[in-house]
Amino acid sequence: MEIHSTKHSKFNINYHLVWCPKYRHQVLKGDIEEYLKKLIYNVCNYYGYDILNIEVMPDHIHLFVSVKPYINPMEVVKTVKSITAIWIFKKFPALKKRKFLGSGLWSKGYYVGTAGTVSAETIQRYIDNQNTV
Repeated sequence: MEIHSTKHSKFNINYHLVWCPKYRHQVLKGDIEEYLKKLIYNVCNYYGYDILNIEVMPDHIHLFVSVKPYINPMEVVKTVKSITAIWIFKKFPALKKRKFLGSGLWSKGYYVGTAGTVSAETIQRYIDNQNTV
């Protein structure tokens, strides 16, 4: 994982995001899985989110992404979920009729975890030792 830059900052902000289709339906496989991966790459590229890793399971998605400091994880999830739902239902209209009639593709919830290049203990030691130099 590398350090990124903006005009006024250096940063390494990485989020592990996980979300599921509604009712945990196992529909993210085959053609849907391949199309969904392409969509997520396109959305992330357009919005400037760097995908570090992605895995689409039949009933959930793991996305490991690096973002700029002014982008919060909820914004990433909201953007990716909303755009992919629209395009998945356009490409696979039978999916909406069969499993998601009257509802959206994604459940409301999601998981977010943070990751960087150092542990919390290392940061605490660094801060504690600042005044002893």
